[in-house]
Amino acid sequence: MNFELTEEQHLIQASVAKLCAAFPDSYWSQKDTDHEFPWDFYAAMAEAGWLGIAIPEAYGGSGQGITEASLVLETVAASGAAMNGATSIHLSIFGMHPVVKYGSQEMKNAYLPRVASGDLHVAFGVTEPDAGTDTTSITTFAERRGDTYFVTGRKVWTTKALQSERVLLLVRTTPKDEVARRTDGLTLLLAELQKPEVSISAIDKVGRNAVATCEVVYEDLPVLVTDRIGEEGKGFRYILDGLNAERILIAAEALGIGKAALRRAVNYANERVVFGRPVGKNQGIAFPLAEAKMRLEAAELMIRKASWLIDRGEPCGAEANMAKWLAADAAFFTADRAMQTHGGFGYAREYHVERYWREARLMKIAPISQEMIQNYVSEHVLGLPKSY
Repeated sequence: MNFELTEEQHLIQASVAKLCAAFPDSYWSQKDTDHEFPWDFYAAMAEAGWLGIAIPEAYGGSGQGITEASLVLETVAASGAAMNGATSIHLSIFGMHPVVKYGSQEMKNAYLPRVASGDLHVAFGVTEPDAGTDTTSITTFAERRGDTYFVTGRKVWTTKALQSERVLLLVRTTPKDEVARRTDGLTLLLAELQKPEVSISAIDKVGRNAVATCEVVYEDLPVLVTDRIGEEGKGFRYILDGLNAERILIAAEALGIGKAALRRAVNYANERVVFGRPVGKNQGIAFPLAEAKMRLEAAELMIRKASWLIDRGEPCGAEANMAKWLAADAAFFTADRAMQTHGGFGYAREYHVERYWREARLMKIAPISQEMIQNYVSEHVLGLPKSY
């Protein structure tokens, strides 16, 4: 087992870092404050070909693995872009995985090249206000009439809904009380989003405000049967198929935030002089930063292991989940210690660590909470009874 990065992977990191250098912390602070999507950053990443890194070459992508995709997203976050930068491109890089694996040939030909080029934005609509993590309890329903589904329901936490032309939309096509298993009867559609039958409202939130996350209401939205991904009723399986990869990519983004926060904290600890000495000379400052470094290194090892496994086609559910838990935990610990290292200035936007702190906190909640990962590990790794 060798996690040493290849020459090509090092080149990916260097190239993305060079591109990101043109978008400093001040850029991301302004976008976050103004709630403005980072279009010029997105365009630069698209022009450089990074959006298609995990899309097959046959559809205009680079056909690389999850390891390479994770390095792109980690490097973006570590540049100081944090989640505002990573989230603006995350769904383009991996969101279309269900289409790649289960979509019709016509669907792949029509949409994948546009995603790879940056022309097509796609959102992800799964979570509902009354279902939360219990995905099988969603109530958004698609009634089929001839060759068209008509969708009615409400979704929350649909990121990039305001910018997206289409949405990967999980709906019920068979009522829950009529299926043999709770996971049956769920269908995945690639629906149009900017339509009169759709109402989109941005959710006012603590951080990552350059990229809006929205509540979306569907009122009899027509979706052609040809825009269904795979078979009717099997959408839940299609969603699950990409969860391990998503855990790894989210973990990489969290790791990047932690690295950005640690870099700023160490620089400040070396430069800030109080009582005639750099504050970093005090063990009360130095030791927590040393602990942050160790936590980040441990999380990075688990990310590399998980991506190594998934790229080899081997089972990695435990590793992917643990990577996300460890990285989210390490990122927030590091961002919090960066705030503490800066003292009162840590609360000032000028020093940027408050933005890292707000965005790192999100990683312990989304796209799955730390507690749900502990549920997974306790049940599927330790063999303990299911808790819910």
